[in-house]
Amino acid sequence: MKVEELLSLVQKALDDKKAIDLLTIPLAGRSAFADYFILATGTSSTHVAALADEVDRVASKNRYRVWGIEGLPSAEWVLVDLGDIIVHLFQREIREMYALEKLWSPQTLLPEEAKLIPATEKKSGKSSNKKKASGKKAAKGG
Repeated sequence: MKVEELLSLVQKALDDKKAIDLLTIPLAGRSAFADYFILATGTSSTHVAALADEVDRVASKNRYRVWGIEGLPSAEWVLVDLGDIIVHLFQREIREMYALEKLWSPQTLLPEEAKLIPATEKKSGKSSNKKKASGKKAAKGG
């Protein structure tokens, strides 16, 4: 089965089970471990667990391997590993806290040059080696 076919089946299954804020994030060119993230929110731990069960059922029924399911029975954040598709199912508070959609959205990508500049140099425009060296001396002398 093609990844896109499974993607469509999982999206429909989650929609049918009343998942909230269903979001698919393509990872092509950004990740070697998966092609897509699917994020969805459930209204309770029971709902999140039911969403995970449905993803498992649909994938298995269509002869697609489920590599693992993590986060049950608490079902605050359940991850269903379908290989090329990783499904993240959350309770609302947990989804807001971890904000994976912000972390993996295309807007978070930086130009190649920016990835090479250490964070301390981005903020001040200068290297912070001087502060680190004086801090080491103070620690030795104290």
